[in-house]
Parts: sequence; structure tokens; C-alpha cells
Amino acid sequence: MHALIVVAHPTPTSLTHAIASRIAEGITGSGPGNTAEIADLAAERFDPRFNPADIARFEKRAAAPTDVAAEQARIDRADTLVLVYPIYWWSFPALLKGWIDRVFTQGWAYEDGADGKVSKKLQRLQVHLVANGGADQGTMDRHGYAKAMTTQIDHGIFDYCGARVLSSSLLLASDPGFPAAHLDTALDIGRRIVSAED
Repeated sequence: MHALIVVAHPTPTSLTHAIASRIAEGITGSGPGNTAEIADLAAERFDPRFNPADIARFEKRAAAPTDVAAEQARIDRADTLVLVYPIYWWSFPALLKGWIDRVFTQGWAYEDGADGKVSKKLQRLQVHLVANGGADQGTMDRHGYAKAMTTQIDHGIFDYCGARVLSSSLLLASDPGFPAAHLDTALDIGRRIVSAED
């Protein structure tokens, strides 16, 4: 099993990066043949801005830009996609949202049919979401933030393309043992990702 772990945080020493590394460790340590690649969008300087070349691709007037095609190839090589990110304004950071906007293109992730029906092209892909944030669970529940994120991300993005979100984990600053406990949880998430593939 090969996992692509996409991390979106500008600081390499952040908790977000540490969580991504522990997830990778949990995957690769779960037996031979299990591999993980970490895509550090900030370090790789991925440009999240949707531009005229992306519009041309959306309108089927051009091929995907080179950087987008490279990201799509990384996903095509993976059995599982893992997104690790801090919660910014109850959603993805702009860098990760821009990666989704540019990479999950019409013709590759989905296809709008002439009859108005959408063909979901990523049905083989399994997705795991790992978000870390500062609010406590009571705040998340009271304001419906977790449900809103599920609607926007799980359903609005991945279900639209046919990819299955198998797990969605919220690691919060109010959790017991923060932050060290999150690293143990991340290792366990990596192991569970492998067991979900079996």
C-alpha cells in the first residue's frame, strides 16, 4: 500500500509536520510493502492560485499545467491520500484549498456530462483527513464546525469526485496530553490506514 501524505503548513518544525511524519512512520512500520510519500506543499512552493491555464484546462481547451499534472501523477501512484493540516477559519489553509482547486480538475477528478450528470473519476482513491486546531470539542460541537467541515470537505470535494473519506480526525489543543499525545495518535492513525486497506 502506498500513501501520499499532503501537509500544508509553512513551518517545518510545526506540530502539523510532526503529525504527518508520525502518520508516515505508522504506515511504513506496519509491514513490508507499505510506503508513504510526504508532499510538503510549502517547501515545494506549490502555487495555489487558480490561473488562466487552469481555466483553460477546466474549459477543456488545454492540457493540465505541468505542476498540476505532476501532482495528479503523485495521486495516481497512491492507494490512499492523507491530508494533514491546521484548521484555519474552520477549513483548510489557503495553500491546501488552492492545491485542491488546481489539482482536482475536470477531466481527471470528475467529468461534467452533456446530460448534466457528473462522472466521478476517483472512486479507487481512499482518503484520510487529519486536522489539528485550537478550539475545544465543545466549541466545535456547539457551533457545528465539525459538521460544516464534513459537509464542505468530505461531501463537497471528495464525494463529488467519488473518493471515499474513510476517516476524519480532529486533534485539538484541549485534548488530554496535548501536544505529545497527538504524536501517539498520529502513529496509530498511520497503522489504522494500513489496516483499512487490508
